This record gives sequence, C-alpha cells and structure tokens, in this order.
Amino acid sequence: MELQRRKIIIVGAGHVGSHAGYSLISQGLCEEIVYIDIDKEKAKAQAMDLFDATVYLPRRCLVRAGNYEDAKDGDLLIVAAGPLPDMSKGQTRMDTLRETIAIIKEVAEGIRISGFQGIILNISNPADVVTHYIQHTLFYPAEKILSTSTTLDSARLRRAISEAVGVDQKSILAYALGEHGESQMVAWSAVTIGGKPLSQLIQEQPDTYGALDLKAIAEEGKAGGWHILAGKGSTEFGIGASIAEVVRAIFGDENRILPVSTLLTGQYGETGVYASAPSLLNRHGVVDVIELNLTKEELDEFHKSCQTMKDNFDLALTL
Repeated sequence: MELQRRKIIIVGAGHVGSHAGYSLISQGLCEEIVYIDIDKEKAKAQAMDLFDATVYLPRRCLVRAGNYEDAKDGDLLIVAAGPLPDMSKGQTRMDTLRETIAIIKEVAEGIRISGFQGIILNISNPADVVTHYIQHTLFYPAEKILSTSTTLDSARLRRAISEAVGVDQKSILAYALGEHGESQMVAWSAVTIGGKPLSQLIQEQPDTYGALDLKAIAEEGKAGGWHILAGKGSTEFGIGASIAEVVRAIFGDENRILPVSTLLTGQYGETGVYASAPSLLNRHGVVDVIELNLTKEELDEFHKSCQTMKDNFDLALTL
C-alpha cells in the first residue's frame, strides 16, 4: 500500500508565506512544503527555520527551498508573492495591481513550465483580480484555482459583531462577500447568532440588537487588516489560519462551505468575474457556489463590487 504524501508549494517566502507555512505544519496538514522565492537565501532560511520547528510539533513535515521543477508533483500551490500597500501613500490593495502583475507574470510562467496540475490557492493582492489573471493566463480549470479572499474578512467581521453583541465569534455566522478589499459588502440578511437570524433578533430585542450600527460594524470588519498593517507592518496570523482552513477543506475532501473567490458563471447574476461567495470545497477544488437570498440592496452592493473587479481585471490584461 502506498501512503499519500501531501506536497504544498509556497511561492513567496515573506511574512505571509512563512506564516502560511507555520499554520500548515503546526496543524499537520501536509508532509512536505517547498518554498520558491526570487530571494533564494531567504527561501532557504525560512524553510530551515520552519523545519527546525517541526522537532517540537506533533507531526513531521519536510520543509525546504526549491524551484518550479519541484512543483510538478505538488498537490497544492500557494501564491504569496507581491508588495504590501503603502499606507503612507493611502494605497489600497487594488492600488498595488501594476506592481503585483509584473511579479505574477513570472510566477504564472513558472507554474506553466513546471507542469503543475494541482489546486492553486492565490493570496497575492488584489486577490480576486490576481486569481482571475492567473486562471486566464494559464487557461487553468476555474474550479482548481481560487483565493482565500473574504475568508479572512469574514473572520474579521465575526469578531466585530462579537465585540458589539457580546457573543463569542464562533457562535456567529456572517459573510463578507465580493472583493477582498474596499468594495466588499456584508450579507446581513444571512447573519445568524446561535443559529438565529440577526434580523429576527433585531425585531425581538430592539433595545439591544436593534441598536446595533450595522454600517459601523461592517466598516470595522473591513478595516481590520488596515489596523493590523498600521500597527505592525504586515498581516500574518489571520491569513495563515485562513489558508490552513481552506487547505484542510480541500485535502480532507470535506465538502466544507467557506467564502472564497471563484469564477462566477451566472450565480448572483454575475458571469466572468472572480468574486468571493460561499463555496463548497473538496479535493476537486470549488465544486459549487451557494447563492444566498440577498436583499435587493445587498445584491446591488455585490454587483458594484464585482464591477470593480471586472474593471481592474481588464486593466490587468493591458499591463
């Protein structure tokens, strides 16, 4: 009997790539990780540091530096290469598009020549547009390339709701949808607390739940990444855990529903755009998109977010 050996390639050995690796090895989600980075010495150092950590972790995982030839037999490839927004200049994730695409062109070519045929998980920002660009450039099966996108934003939203209502975030289900960025929206009509719709709680307890400032909560969820970036220069732990959650759903063949960015083909009235929506994940990648019963106002917001991604994807193709 041949035992399965799960191999992950991480392109980009910076803050996000290294914390992604640690989340994966600490949760025992793979048996091998290979780092690829233009800075080969940094890739070697990150790999060595992470491999040392496995001595005191529950499961062994080989962590090493390599090149795109190592991707040929990989099961999953994480793209974590690209610049961070410059907050001193007021940049958003979308403002880094030109710089990121210049890097992603080389990454996509490396993936192409490697013969890699596994699942591609992109986290390079602007995440939704870059994922679409890679898929388009490689003519890759859409179900096999996705982004964590608002998986992390939804966690930040749940934290913001938790702080407002005094209920643990694990007892709250809430989705930020659309762009992993400034145009994202909240599907308030689908928010539940302890399994009970927030809309019902607002009616039943107007003095408490009815007093919530939903707009302010949504803004706090969206601004979570900027608070972290301003305070310490990068986001690391949240995105690392989000990546691990998506990888677990895929490698575990879980049929798990998570808000990830995938190519829409008519869902929510949108076609030909990568946008985040609740999606069914298993070993094949994204196998279904769940269509929430959004209100007209929410659907309008979602369409606006998708248009932002469409416009910037068109721009990316000209770069």
